[in-house]
Amino acid sequence: MPYVLSLSGGLDSCTLLGNLLRQCDANEILCVSFKYGSKHNQYENEAAQKIAKYYGVNFIEIDITPIMTCFKSDLLLSGGEIPEGHYQADNMKSTVVPCRNMIFASILAGIAESSGASTVALGVNCGDHAIYPDCRASFIYSMNKTTQEATDKKVKIIAPFLLDTKETIVHFGMKIRSPYHLTRTCYKNQEIACGKCGSCIERLEAFAQNNAVDPIEYEKEVVR
Repeated sequence: MPYVLSLSGGLDSCTLLGNLLRQCDANEILCVSFKYGSKHNQYENEAAQKIAKYYGVNFIEIDITPIMTCFKSDLLLSGGEIPEGHYQADNMKSTVVPCRNMIFASILAGIAESSGASTVALGVNCGDHAIYPDCRASFIYSMNKTTQEATDKKVKIIAPFLLDTKETIVHFGMKIRSPYHLTRTCYKNQEIACGKCGSCIERLEAFAQNNAVDPIEYEKEVVR
C-alpha cells in the first residue's frame, strides 16, 4: 500500500484522493480521518466515510479527542463561536488548532511506516497559508524532512496542492469528477452548511470563480 491519505471530508482531500486513484488502485490507499473534538468534526468525518465508500478505498477513523482537551481554539467544542466573514480575515485566526497538522502528519507517518506505505498525502493548499502556520510551504517541507529522518527515509510527505488556490483545486476536481456533493467544509456545529463562516465563503467563491454551482445544501440563500 503506497499511500496513507489524510481524508478530512473537505474539497481538498477529496480532490487529492481522486487524483491519486488515477495513479494507483483503490486497495493501495489507506484513508484516515481524525476525531479530535472540533465543532464540525462529526459532519466532516461522516463526509470522509461517504467519500471513501464512493471510491472503494480503505478507511479508518482515529480518536485523539482526549489529547485535544488540553488545546485552545474556537474550532474546538470547548472554544468560542466560529467567526463569520472572509476566510482571510484576522478573526479566522481564532480557529487555529495549535500544531494540528503536525500531530496528524506524525500519526500518519507512523501508520505509513508500520504498514509499509511510502507516502503520506496531505491536501493543504495556499489558501490556508495566511491563517494556519502548519499549512504553509515552509512547514510542509520541514515536516517532510523530519519524517524522512524519523523513518530512515522509508516515508515521505507530499502535498500536491500546496501552492494551488481553492479555485484551482475545484477546477481540477470538476475535471476528474470529484464527488463534491459528498464533501463537508463548514466549520459550524450543524448538519447543514451555514454559508457564512470563512470556510463556507471561500468554498462558495471557488465554485463561483469556476462558473459552477456548489452541489451541497446551505441553511440560507447564498450566491452560488
